[in-house]
Amino acid sequence: MKVILLTDVKNVGKKDEVKEVADGYGRNYLIKNKLAVAASSKAMDVLHQQQAQQKAEYEHKKAEAEKLKTEIEKVALTFALKAGKDGKLFGSVSTSKICEELAKKYQINVDKRKFIDNDNITKLGSYKLKVELFREVIAEVKVNVVNL
Repeated sequence: MKVILLTDVKNVGKKDEVKEVADGYGRNYLIKNKLAVAASSKAMDVLHQQQAQQKAEYEHKKAEAEKLKTEIEKVALTFALKAGKDGKLFGSVSTSKICEELAKKYQINVDKRKFIDNDNITKLGSYKLKVELFREVIAEVKVNVVNL
């Protein structure tokens, strides 16, 4: 019996996959517990429409992320903090401060948890921090830290 899975089912498959299962298992467990529906021609048409809609939505979000990436890469943020000898800062520049500055000055909203492999900036200098805006869309934020 062919079924379309409505949710992820352990040892069977992921959501929206079409799987061949035993008749009894399909009728008595998957369909009864609303984990799947029978793969009729009407159900397959609905599945194809949903997949096309999901793909269009994915492409739209990716295009928005690409647009945001170009905006972010034009920006260079400057933070002025007190520094001691050897350029070590009294305090630090965190990802949340960077996000606040982007939102305040440029109206660009980025989640602080999306920054890749970075700690707080604790020394003077120029930095390029990577931020993941969407799957496979990574922007670089230029941050300059200068002495006050």
